[in-house]
This record gives sequence, C-alpha cells and structure tokens, in this order.
Amino acid sequence: MENGNLPSKPAVPELEKKLLGRIKGSKKPLRIMHVCGTHERTIAKYGLRSILPKNIEVISGPGCPVCVTPEEDINIAIALAKSGATVVTFGDMMRVPGSAESLLDAKSEGANVKMVYSIDDAIALAEKKPELEVVFFGIGFETTVPANAAALLRKTPENFSLLTSQKQTPPAVEFLARDADVDAFIAPGHVATIIGTKPFESLAEKGFPIAVSGFEPGDILLGINLLQMQAEEGISRVDNGYPRAVKPEGNQIALKIMNEVFETSDSEWRGIGKIENSGLVLRKEFEEKDAAKKYEDLYASALEDVRKKTGGKDKKRCICAAILTGKAKPSQCPNFGKECTPKNPAGPCMVSQEGMCYNWFRYSREGGNRVA
Repeated sequence: MENGNLPSKPAVPELEKKLLGRIKGSKKPLRIMHVCGTHERTIAKYGLRSILPKNIEVISGPGCPVCVTPEEDINIAIALAKSGATVVTFGDMMRVPGSAESLLDAKSEGANVKMVYSIDDAIALAEKKPELEVVFFGIGFETTVPANAAALLRKTPENFSLLTSQKQTPPAVEFLARDADVDAFIAPGHVATIIGTKPFESLAEKGFPIAVSGFEPGDILLGINLLQMQAEEGISRVDNGYPRAVKPEGNQIALKIMNEVFETSDSEWRGIGKIENSGLVLRKEFEEKDAAKKYEDLYASALEDVRKKTGGKDKKRCICAAILTGKAKPSQCPNFGKECTPKNPAGPCMVSQEGMCYNWFRYSREGGNRVA
C-alpha cells in the first residue's frame, strides 16, 4: 500500500471474505460514521451490519441530500409554486415536508410543480414554454453542484432561475466530529470524486481516521478495514479506498466551474442547525438567476401563509434530527413503520432511497442486521 491507496480492481466475493476475516480478527472497538445515503443503502441492502463483529458499529450521518434540506427552503419552493412560478425538482424532493406540507401537496392543490431528472430538463422546459417562469429547486452535495454551475455558465432562458439548497460535506463532518460519539469516518466516494481527499485531511489531523469508500459491499468492508488498521496503529490519516474513481486533488475542471458560479456561505442543515461554511450560494454575477431574490416580492405573502399552515404529520414525535446525527436509530422512533412509512412519510429520512429510515424499513427493521 502506498500513500494509503489500494489497487483499483473492484472487490470480488473472495476479497470480501478476506476483508471480513481481517475485520473480525481485530478486537479493538470502533464506532464508525458514514455520511452517504448510498453507503447506508448498500449496508442495509446487503445486511452488512449482521456480519460485522460486535466491536464494530457503523452508524449513519447526514448523507441524504433531501433529508438535510431545511424546511424553510422547501417552504420557499412551495410559496413560489403557489405564487405562479413553475417549480421543478427531483422526485424525492417533491415528497419531503416543509413546515406542514410538501411540494407534492402543493401540486395536488393546483400549484404548478413538475418532476425532472436534471437541470437540463428544467432548462428545456423553460425554452419550450417561454410563458412559464421556471424555477429549478437545486439541492444536494458537491456531486450535483458542477452540473448546476455548468448550466448557468451557458446562456439560459430569461424565464429560468435556480433556487439553491446546496451543501458542502467536509464542514458538516467536522461539525459532527465535535458533537457525535464517533471514532472514525467513512467519507463518501461520489463527493470525493469531485473535491478529492485533501479537504478531509484537517479532520484526520484532529485524530479521526478517515477512509474514502466506494459503494459496493466490498468497498464498504475495505473502508472499515482501513479504519481498523489506522486505529490499531494509533494514527489518523485519509486513506483512499476508492482510487479507481477518486484522486487526491479531485476533479479540477469540476471544481473550477463550481468556484466560478458559487461561493461558500453558512448554511442550515435540517435536524442539525447552521453549520459555518457548509453551503454554496450564487455569486453576485449570477444573482439574476437566484429565484429566492428574483421573486422575493412575488412569493412573500404566500410564504407567510405556508409557514403558518398546520395540519401536517405529528413532527414532535419524529426523531429525524437524532437519526441524522447518529444519536438514534430509526427503530427507536415511535412513528417508524406505523405512522411513518415510505408510502406515507412523516419525516425526510423516510422519503428518499438514500434516507436511513427508508432503507431500514425497506431492507430490515434493524438496518442491515441480517444477510439479504
């Protein structure tokens, strides 16, 4: 192994068995947090928690983009739709509740809300129907930001704008390291393909072992084993367990595009609160495409009505905030599997296929504590 990198050949069953043998051979207790919804899906789907030794615990952090989108941003999207704009976004985002309702609820009441698969679909709609004021509700982590930035660098129609709720992962991980009872972190491979491994080094310098992992079961096991080896050696560094896709410097072209269009800001994370330097907002040169500013006078009255509206789920009993920060498991929520299911979600963690509650419900009531 050189510089924490391992061969790039994808994991195969025999390698997975070898990795599991190494993991079971270590008796050192380790509480690991991942911050990736796709990692949680793999762990739950393949029952990885059921085959790990008792001294290894893997918990989920805020790695689901729709789960951490704050209520107020959803409220603004709903207010825009109720004020005459055509709000377009990803399918999962339509179902996440704001203060009391979701974009899907607003659509059922007559608001113009549409599902798209990308920002390009939203731009195509604006070009096809110039009479509409099309607002793309862009959410997510560093993985989706370059596409949004690239779109704005091209000439977009005058009737197109962007409502942003985009997050940066490393500041959130550092925030959790101060607050959560965690020994080490598995860093998300897709985010690292964009930003590289270097942004996680400051956390390693504070004593937390870090391993960037891919998304196959073998990738997850490799990440766990890399963290174990660091813990046993009494060191902390950033190991790249996903070198077939991740470079230490990341994707420089994508980063250049991002930095040209967006700048860092403080940002609210649902269930966590404000995290310094964890958000991305449009630079001044692109403010004319900022839907929140462009249509502020239009949606102001509707936004007050959305905030005041009641009749949503019993959110006092929803513990998504504790789940997102690794302080509780979905099975500890009084709503889980009862008032809250994928078909009828009470909180954001049950909506998306990357949400921890969704995956625990879908694959196992104990989140992968069985072999699928």
